[in-house]
Amino acid sequence: MLARFYSDARGRVAGPGAADYMRGMSETQTAAPLLPILIYPDLVLRKHARPVTPADADEVRRLVPSMFATMYKAPGIGLAANQIGSLLRVIVVDVAPKDEQNPIALINPEIIAQSAETATQEEGCLSIPELYAEVTRPARVKVRYQDLGGVKKEIEADGLLSACLQHEIDHLNGVLFVDYLSALKRNMLLRKLAKAQKR
Repeated sequence: MLARFYSDARGRVAGPGAADYMRGMSETQTAAPLLPILIYPDLVLRKHARPVTPADADEVRRLVPSMFATMYKAPGIGLAANQIGSLLRVIVVDVAPKDEQNPIALINPEIIAQSAETATQEEGCLSIPELYAEVTRPARVKVRYQDLGGVKKEIEADGLLSACLQHEIDHLNGVLFVDYLSALKRNMLLRKLAKAQKR
């Protein structure tokens, strides 16, 4: 996910080891190899990612640092595994201000509760570059996931973090932010993208 500005974002993690959920994340910030980001209309972006199993542990531990490095380099505030060609249910997010870092990796994330109240945020996407639109989503969500150690956690989020989590989980289900727009506006944006790709 892309954001042209940083708005208020709050999250609270619950579960075993919640206070140290960022432990082991330092390697994600610099040295990992960068990965190519798939650009719409690549068909992988419309595929459903599969759940991560214990057999995938080594692959996920290799993948997550590169996902963070790629996201920061782009720069973006969220990235889903299928955006870099892996159909595993893995997302990474960091909505902290640009001079800070607060990386969170979520394995097998699922929204287990959401508010009736909605909020509208301007969203963009690393796979649909340089195009933005306002998207309305539930204002608050609770997400259940596993950390890199396989520990089950929950995070409650609102503001930009809520929108970012929903945006990235959508990716895992083959859904793009433009799918929330009217047909007219969606087609207009995608025509702009197609025109830019021909340059």
